[in-house]
Amino acid sequence: MSKLRNRMIQDMQLAGLVEGTKREYLRAVRQLAAYYMISPDHLSERHVEKYLLYVRDELGVAKGTFIPIFFGLKFFYVQTLGYDWALFTKKKSAGQAGSGCQMSAPMRIAAA
Repeated sequence: MSKLRNRMIQDMQLAGLVEGTKREYLRAVRQLAAYYMISPDHLSERHVEKYLLYVRDELGVAKGTFIPIFFGLKFFYVQTLGYDWALFTKKKSAGQAGSGCQMSAPMRIAAA
């Protein structure tokens, strides 16, 4: 993974990421590769999704631990490899009220 690692480091430097973030992102990719024992560029979107679910649900890591893993893998697959995976690009709906009805923007502001 040396070429890929160097490419990711270069991409992170170009993105202006701080050292701690770079270290966490590299760790996330390294742990994914160790989990499957295969180079991460040979994994499918489904493999990565299953791994993220494993880390979150089976290992039960805290949200503060999970977030850098998710974003580290997202950076690797989207920025370094240029993959357009729905796993990392689909938007989550933030405008849902408790009843399941979507609120309009003025209503959300008024409710706040």
